[in-house]
Amino acid sequence: MRHRFAWSVIFAGFIGFWLLFLPFITVLEISDFKTQRKLQLFRVRSGEEFTISFTHSVNRRPVYDTLRVENDHLVIVRSRYDSFGAGMPESSTGEGTLSIAKDGWLVWTVNQPIPYLTVRVGWTAEHTLHIRDRTIRLAELAEPGSAVTMRVQNINMIDFLKGRSVK
Repeated sequence: MRHRFAWSVIFAGFIGFWLLFLPFITVLEISDFKTQRKLQLFRVRSGEEFTISFTHSVNRRPVYDTLRVENDHLVIVRSRYDSFGAGMPESSTGEGTLSIAKDGWLVWTVNQPIPYLTVRVGWTAEHTLHIRDRTIRLAELAEPGSAVTMRVQNINMIDFLKGRSVK
């Protein structure tokens, strides 16, 4: 009886250690580019998509960039915009396909894997993250003019609870 209790305590301790210290929670981490300080964590699943919207700096029209979480990296899926501007694709190329959606918006489909994404928070661009039912202006996380980096990370429960986490 005592041996069974001792093994139960050891097993519970092992499970507790595993849950607290081994990295098994997948998050979208937003951090300060310069200092690498974590600004926000979002629990995510592989295959989950989110959008970053902003106002184009030249033509002052909205742009919506969709990204997907894939295991340990991000994938740039597509951009949607309603008019051309500097730096916006004007035709299909080897890098991506340009099409017109039923609503008249232009859709640039890329499906380009990337290890991380760095965004310079604009003064007037209103960079906004849309993830599940949440909408967060990046200027609420970092000063306009500074840069933030988004990446997929596997972290442990302690770091998840310590970080600025959103489930």
